[in-house]
Amino acid sequence: MTRDKINGRRLVGLFLLGMLLFNFPLLHLFNRPMLALGIPVLYLYLFAAWSLIIFLIHMISRSKPDTPFPDHSE
Repeated sequence: MTRDKINGRRLVGLFLLGMLLFNFPLLHLFNRPMLALGIPVLYLYLFAAWSLIIFLIHMISRSKPDTPFPDHSE
C-alpha cells in the first residue's frame, strides 16, 4: 500500500472522528453552566477538539512519501 493511500485512509478516519466530536451526544455532555479556567466548558471543548483535528491534519499531511526503489533492470 502506498503512502498516499494510507494518508487518504487516515484523513477519512480523521473526518469520522471530527463528525463524532462535533455531534450532538458529545456536545451535550459539555453543555453545562460551568467554567474551566474562566471559560465556559463547551467553548473550551470546541476549541480543544478543533485544535486537535487541525494538529492531526498537519501531522498526516507532513508525512514523507515513500522513497522510490532503485531500478536495477539494466
